[in-house]
Amino acid sequence: MSTGTLYIVATPIGNLEDITLRAVRVLKEADLVAAEDTRHTRHLLDRYQIETQLTSYHDHNKEEKAPVLVARMLEGKSVALVSDAGTPGISDPGYFLINLAIDRNIPIVPIPGATAAIAALSVSGMPTDRFIFEGFLPAKHLARLKRLQELAKEERTIIFYEAPHKIIKAVADMLAVLGDRRVVITRELTKIHEETIRGTLSASLKRLREGTIKGEFTVIVHGATTVTLAQDIDTAEYLKNLILHRGLSNKEAISAAAEELGLPKKDVYKESLKMKGSAAEGKDGPGD
Repeated sequence: MSTGTLYIVATPIGNLEDITLRAVRVLKEADLVAAEDTRHTRHLLDRYQIETQLTSYHDHNKEEKAPVLVARMLEGKSVALVSDAGTPGISDPGYFLINLAIDRNIPIVPIPGATAAIAALSVSGMPTDRFIFEGFLPAKHLARLKRLQELAKEERTIIFYEAPHKIIKAVADMLAVLGDRRVVITRELTKIHEETIRGTLSASLKRLREGTIKGEFTVIVHGATTVTLAQDIDTAEYLKNLILHRGLSNKEAISAAAEELGLPKKDVYKESLKMKGSAAEGKDGPGD
């Protein structure tokens, strides 16, 4: 008995017409479609009269479900893996099943198609010859700041994904740590309310605060044009983040920013005076 095949099938990121003819054929011919959300995928299958059996495979059941799917393939059945949108394995649990299939010598065939990161990059106007994909930044503020600090000197174009409830905080941290760089932020790509925001991080942050926060976001940030120096960072914004998100006092924030940015404490203190509304504005000196 021959081993079955695992097909990695890219599905539309929004508009259901953005699916390949090959993907439709593979989904029809597979013995089983493994989907993140079977209810979501059912809409796609119904659109193209695909009657293949659906089963769930997602982040919360991957360790139990992957061996079951592998067993089916070892019996000669073919499985088509799909995500809710885009290419499986990109910021989703597909990698777990893929690696288990590799371990069992099961053939794996990619069925390429839409990916939000590449779709956004293609219209960004940013350098595309060299870029990196960072996926989602850490949810916790300190971890997010640390990751952004690690990326501060990255010269390649940087691609992020972000959820609507975190987009404003994430962009604010990018501004504070990376400086006021060029950015392109896309929302609801290929859908009815598709939107592309172009400009600087500061201008884009203002638009986000004034606009609609709905749908999944892709953020394309220009890489460092030269080695990013501490002087390129908006120190006042950095201080504001330390006070609002780390819970530091004005004086503690000045000391922390001076150490983390490698700046003289007196210079950081001068920047702190620009923060209107700070409870301790102008009262705490730079210290010893």
